[in-house]
Amino acid sequence: MQTNLITNIDVCAICEGFIYNELEGKGLYGLSGKLTIQPEYQRNYIYAADGGKREMAVIKSVLKGYPLGLIYFNKIADNIFEVLDGQQRITSLGRFLTDKFAIQDTDGNQQYFSGMAAEKRTLILNTKLLVYECAGTESEIKEWFKTINIAGVPLNEQELLNAVYSGPFVTLAKEAFSNSQNSNIHKWSTYIKGTATRQDFLACALNWVSKGNVSNYMSSHRYDHNIQELTDDD
Repeated sequence: MQTNLITNIDVCAICEGFIYNELEGKGLYGLSGKLTIQPEYQRNYIYAADGGKREMAVIKSVLKGYPLGLIYFNKIADNIFEVLDGQQRITSLGRFLTDKFAIQDTDGNQQYFSGMAAEKRTLILNTKLLVYECAGTESEIKEWFKTINIAGVPLNEQELLNAVYSGPFVTLAKEAFSNSQNSNIHKWSTYIKGTATRQDFLACALNWVSKGNVSNYMSSHRYDHNIQELTDDD
């Protein structure tokens, strides 16, 4: 796999044309549509799950001049990328720039991006991010993805399986079982401990339908365009 440092890229450029899907709870696009922020092998957006502490911390770090760490893009084609590592941070930035949440100032007042002083808005928009562009085979990209996710909030088993077997089947399965807006969530929560965003309901459904052979099942159904077996008794 090859890597190349992308220079002179700032928050304004990465979040240009940012789109956030409220229903699925994920960042979709940036870089004027040229960047897929949350490809299917990525986990759901979780930085808002703790009351927004982590996404607010991202913004406060930028305002204080703290580095946000390395970000990795997977190069799909010329000027077309997807986020390999950093989607939580990028989604936090995009959500703040589009007024999806506020931070507290030093006086304890809530401040949305649109209401901040001009110099603070400029500081955020002009902040440079350290981005590496990666290019390689699917196997190389998936292996790198698992490696870089050892640190931080580790991927659980189902999130790793979603990454390895990403495709139309996982996309449909996540739409049904990893969507916190699904009306069945309350019913499932009576019997299953966990959350939709961390794939707990999907893991349970797959374990049941596969009789415990989840990896084999996901491998054989990876390119299926229906999930009828999973949803027949939901």
